[in-house]
This record gives sequence, structure tokens and C-alpha cells, in this order.
Amino acid sequence: MNINTKSTLLTFSLMLISAFAGWKGHSLFDKGIDSQIISRSEAEHLTEDWGKLIVYTPEEGTETFGTKNTLTAVAEIKPGQQIHPPHQHTAEEFIYILEGNGTWSMKGEETDLKAGDVMYAAPWDWHGLTNTGDTTLKFFVVKWDNKGVETPTKR
Repeated sequence: MNINTKSTLLTFSLMLISAFAGWKGHSLFDKGIDSQIISRSEAEHLTEDWGKLIVYTPEEGTETFGTKNTLTAVAEIKPGQQIHPPHQHTAEEFIYILEGNGTWSMKGEETDLKAGDVMYAAPWDWHGLTNTGDTTLKFFVVKWDNKGVETPTKR
């Protein structure tokens, strides 16, 4: 087989694979979760030095219709602890305080937090929280990257 024939066959094969991936790829490779109820007992329970993390949907590989890398979890932070120092990432994130009090860190500024408060962090905004109270601080977190929306430039 001469080089032109090999090149033509290779090009044609790649075109067929590409066409198939575009036609059937979504249904074959989509790992989105179905509508469901996840009980606390079914969630993954992790114990760390700072407290506990109950993961309902693990960040890595969890996709919904419009999101990817979707984390849903409950954190239980011991007094005087934090999961990690203020940080930034590509994902959007909501944190809802269930119990306790502490300190928010948002874009370099600190403010008090209490049960019922909500924090939203846009992509690349520095954020975090610390349990400065005498009891366990519990919060629910939803964190995700968007499908089909370009990640903003790092700030």
C-alpha cells in the first residue's frame, strides 16, 4: 500500500470516528447522575483531623445536565479548626451554615458567620471559613464547574 492510500485511509478513519463521537458520544460517554435521593447512610463518610466530611456526590466525575465536577457535602468542623486556609478555584460554590458560628474569609476580608448564613464564591475569588466557636460548625456545600460556559480567567 503506498503512502497516499495509507494517508487517505487514516484520514477517512479519523473522520468516521469523529462523526460517530459527535453522533453517539454524548450517550456513550456522559457520566451524568440521574434524578435520585441520596440518604446520609449512603453518602461517603470521611474523618479528618479538623472534623468530618459527608460526601453525597464526589467532586471528581460527578456531572449533572449543566454542571461537571459537582460536589455536594456536609462538613462538621471542630472548634478552632478549618478544612483548609482560604483558597480559590475554577468552580462556583455555595456554603450554607447549618449550625455553629465562626469567621468567613471573602476576598481577603473576614466577617462573623452564624447558622442560617450563606456564602457564594464566584470562580477564582479567595474564600474560606474557620470555626471560631465552642461547638461543632456544620455546613452544606454545593460546588461545581459549568458545562458549556468558559471558565473565567484567573484573577
